[in-house]
Amino acid sequence: MRINLSALKMFALVLVLLGLYAFSNHRNGKKNVSGTKVEFVGDQNLYITEGAVNKLLIQNYGRLENVPKEKLVLNTIEKAIEANEMVKSAQVYLTVDGELTSKIVQRKPIGRIEGDSKFYLDDEGKRMPFSSNYSARVPIITGNITGESLEDVYEILEFINKDDFLRKNIIGIHVTTESDYQLKFRLNQFVVKLGDIDNLEAKFSNFKAFYAKANKDKTLKDFAIVSLEFNNQVVCTKI
Repeated sequence: MRINLSALKMFALVLVLLGLYAFSNHRNGKKNVSGTKVEFVGDQNLYITEGAVNKLLIQNYGRLENVPKEKLVLNTIEKAIEANEMVKSAQVYLTVDGELTSKIVQRKPIGRIEGDSKFYLDDEGKRMPFSSNYSARVPIITGNITGESLEDVYEILEFINKDDFLRKNIIGIHVTTESDYQLKFRLNQFVVKLGDIDNLEAKFSNFKAFYAKANKDKTLKDFAIVSLEFNNQVVCTKI
C-alpha cells in the first residue's frame, strides 16, 4: 500500500494549525478586559457624553475592567447602548490588547417641535427628546402639529437640508393647517407661504430666483408675504 506523503504532511499541518488556533482562542478567552473606550463616529457628538455611556455600562454590567473576556456578550452590550434615546447605532468590540471599545453614532435632529409636546424630529423622521448637554440649532416647528403634518414637515426639512441656501436661511416652519405651511427666514421679515408639499422643487426654485432678483434690486424689505402656493409663480404682497 503506497502512502501519499504530501497529502499526509498537508493533513498534519492542518491539524497543527487548528490546534494552535484553538489554543490561542482558549488563552485569549481567559484574559481579562484591560479597560474601556468610547468613540463617537461623525460630527454629531453633542447629545450624549462619554461619561454618560460609561455610567450606562456600569449600571447594566458593573465595572468591566478585569472581567474575563469570555463572560462578555458583545451583542447585549450594543443593545444596551442603543437603548439610549440619543444613540442611533453602536458597535462594541474587543481589541487585541483586551480593550472594550464602543463606537457610537448619535442621532441627528433636523427640526425642533414646539407644540403641546416638545421634542426634536431626527433625520429618520422619528421623535427625539431634548438633550441636557446641547441644544441643536435647527428650524423651529410651530402651529397645528399632528402626525400627518409631522410627515410633511419631515419632507420639507429633508429638502431644505439638501440645499445650502435654504439650510442657512430658513429658521422656522409654521403649520397653519394640515397641508398648509409657512416658512420663516433668518434675515427677512416677510412670511413665505409654501402651501402644501406638492412640487417642492419647483416652488423653491421659483423662490430662489425671486429672492436673487429682489436682493439685487434691494426690495426684499418691501414685502410682507411671499406666496408659492400657485403653480409656477411667486405672488408677493407689499407692506
